[in-house]
Amino acid sequence: GFIFYPGGRVDARAYAPQALAIAERGYPVVIVPMPLNLAVFGINRANDVMAAFPEIEQWVIGGHSLGGAMAANYTRNHPGAVDGLVFWAAFPADNDSLADQLDLVAYSIYGTLDGLATPEEVRGAASLLPPSATFIPIEGGNHAQFGWYGDQSGDNPATISRAEQQSITVDGTVEALQLVDGGYFSR
Repeated sequence: GFIFYPGGRVDARAYAPQALAIAERGYPVVIVPMPLNLAVFGINRANDVMAAFPEIEQWVIGGHSLGGAMAANYTRNHPGAVDGLVFWAAFPADNDSLADQLDLVAYSIYGTLDGLATPEEVRGAASLLPPSATFIPIEGGNHAQFGWYGDQSGDNPATISRAEQQSITVDGTVEALQLVDGGYFSR
């Protein structure tokens, strides 16, 4: 299953189209609503999701922006609770290094035109992830197009459509889920 933490001050429903697309590919998805729409106030809500679905044995957690950083914090503070972590325009905080979690499937999907989680910041956090981490740049993608909530202050205009950016995001996320599931993928 895939547990998703929304970006800061973003309504959880902004990620519903991508969650549906992932679910249609065979993976249950739970978008976790956060107090005040800030994942920093609900870091451990993944525990509630896992408890509600005991039949799911393997979990991947992820999130957009602040949600991704808090998913990394959850992963760091709950070793072995999840098998994978997927960042959408996000990276762990310096004190949430996951570099020693060698069995963790880690994916970082980012836009090359992101003005908030810049490509330099995302790639600069590589040392905080397991050496096997996969980075997927979305050429022409920006920060706001990871969800459906409009433009975001400080972001750059995208040069690809929201639909194209989200399709690449879904493909990368499903690839991580397939790896955790023991399946294979082709890119």
